[in-house]
Amino acid sequence: MTEASSVTRALAALLKQQIERAGGWLPFDRFMALALYAPGLGYYANTSRKFGQLPVSGSDFVTAPEMTPLFGRALAVQLREALQATDTREVWEFGAGSGALAAQLLEALGDAVASYTIVDVSGSLRERQQQRLAPFGGKVHWVSELPESFSGVVVGNEVLDAMPVKLLARFRGSWHERGVHVVGSEFEWQDRPTELRPPLAVWGTQDYLTEIHPQAEAFVRTLADRLARGAAFFIDYGFAEREYYHAQRHMGTLMCHRGHLADTDPLVSVGEKDITAHVNFTGIAVAAQEAGLATLGYTTQARFLVNCGVAGLLEQAPLPERAAGQRLIAEHEMGELFKVIGLHRGDFWDAVGFREGDRTHTL
Repeated sequence: MTEASSVTRALAALLKQQIERAGGWLPFDRFMALALYAPGLGYYANTSRKFGQLPVSGSDFVTAPEMTPLFGRALAVQLREALQATDTREVWEFGAGSGALAAQLLEALGDAVASYTIVDVSGSLRERQQQRLAPFGGKVHWVSELPESFSGVVVGNEVLDAMPVKLLARFRGSWHERGVHVVGSEFEWQDRPTELRPPLAVWGTQDYLTEIHPQAEAFVRTLADRLARGAAFFIDYGFAEREYYHAQRHMGTLMCHRGHLADTDPLVSVGEKDITAHVNFTGIAVAAQEAGLATLGYTTQARFLVNCGVAGLLEQAPLPERAAGQRLIAEHEMGELFKVIGLHRGDFWDAVGFREGDRTHTL
């Protein structure tokens, strides 16, 4: 038996045990949390390789900082300004993955950063990050959760999409919560009537599947509660609420990634593939506002990076790097689907990343 199959079997056994303890049915957000984060077994907690350019590397997907260092260099322009505007010298990164973005930011920001703290629950990823970031010495620190109070500039690239979501399904006009039960030896979907609803009424009576994001919104509230002074920037794929819950988006956004291929079935090969859902950025902004953080701006990744000077960086880059950099801003690649939201506590300033093309009015 391979190590991967052994981990998958152990995780499946844990999930079945949890389903049995819960009375035979587990809401999907709990299933997703275990599938991704169960200690030593979940996708982000086991030792499999996640990040890489090509499937031959054994990776499952590529993120922007893995594609090109131009991403981190452009983002650093905004972070440098934010550090100055908030009079802080600390950067906090959530879910640092391979450590690629941290390395890019640390190199670009230099002495503007006195401390770089990574918040990551994955022990295996932390080991890889420590190896990659060893050249930066004692400037880099790791914690498993935020302190009760801190100041600084927070960054999270493709973090919110990996937070567990609840699934809601409407059949014949009635809403149900989708969960998981066991039939024989297999995981299968099972829907139960619920009082839960999407934050916007979905027009029509057609069958409809979607997600709600209580965990991501709770995370933002916790961040707001503990950020004494500073700002936060989150980059991810997603939509404003009116687009997210459009009547035509009737199959939801839940997606799995494995070997650089996508599928829509999170109930098979648990622990061997990523599970994600698009972000409802309106929900993020509202949760932040209710907890005391104001919105600096909201825009597409393309517009944000252009505002931060990526065009000039592309001109100076060698040809292969230019090609990778174009993927960051092309509409049919990452430029339009990925969004950036900025949040802050303290005085507002005209943040460089949102000076042109701000879409805050659409949230």
